[in-house]
Amino acid sequence: MSVTYIIRRVLFLFLVVWVAATIIFFIPRLSSRNPIRERFAELARSGGFSAQNLEQIVGAYNKQFGLDKPLIEQYFNYIGQLARGDLGPSLFRYPKPVIELVMDALPWTIGLLLTTTVLSFILGNLIGALASWPRSPGWVKGIMGPIMMLQGIPPYLLGLLLLFYVGYRLQLLPLGGAYTKGTFPNMSISFILDVAKHQILPALSLILATTGFWALGMRGMGVTIQGEDYVNFAEHKGLSPGRIFSGYYVRNALLPQVTGLALSFSGVVVSGGLIENLYGLPGVGSVLGQAIVANDYFVIYGITIFLILAVAIFMLIVDLIYPLLDPRIRY
Repeated sequence: MSVTYIIRRVLFLFLVVWVAATIIFFIPRLSSRNPIRERFAELARSGGFSAQNLEQIVGAYNKQFGLDKPLIEQYFNYIGQLARGDLGPSLFRYPKPVIELVMDALPWTIGLLLTTTVLSFILGNLIGALASWPRSPGWVKGIMGPIMMLQGIPPYLLGLLLLFYVGYRLQLLPLGGAYTKGTFPNMSISFILDVAKHQILPALSLILATTGFWALGMRGMGVTIQGEDYVNFAEHKGLSPGRIFSGYYVRNALLPQVTGLALSFSGVVVSGGLIENLYGLPGVGSVLGQAIVANDYFVIYGITIFLILAVAIFMLIVDLIYPLLDPRIRY
């Protein structure tokens, strides 16, 4: 892999983030709506303060946030703040910065999405490869039906079903939350086990809903590989079935799946956000949901840019490790 290619891909990543940030900046400003005015008007309607001084309050905040300046000046200030990692303050939790809200919620989101994505990817590809392998036992092929049925259920709906039957009716697992109420977060074994217990239902919602996607793709690739010359040659050489399955069968069928993993990451992030809202987990998705309800535009913009950056970095990582999976690829 050449250094020139790596530099070009990194520059392309910055280009994608810059274009996305520019679109996020200009599209809301095509409307005449003012997020600060709407926020304080909502507070005035709810009796938070008198509406007589609303214009003075809105004007003061517009000046503080730079919204009274020309649009092009606002844009360059906005890009400069992004370059410094400053996503601005939260309107709903002012003066707490958006970056602090994101960083507080990020560990929960990474823990949930990383675990469920890796497990569903491994399980789905293993089941799909075994289902298409001619020497596999019959029960392996039989589980493809239920897995494909679960794939057709959206993760949010599947989470509701698990929440009702497993959490409410059977009372086997907690109904929501990151840990038991009244517990102080610490690094003890009991607290870690409590957190893991609360994560089982959200993780199952995502794993059961996505495993079938990987299994179906891997099964299709496995069927096409069965008649390839290199597989037949390995069989005629007398290699063991396990060696053929892992070294010739799975490895070659896995390459398109890795590409699909990069392309599906954005959908995984969206599904994870919905699941976090459903189970009340303090992740990025819950922060975004609260910001939408509270009309906290700065938090919405900041989290959207952060998610775009995360997806772009993930696709860059997959692109760079692809030659390690397929020695035939050289950049």
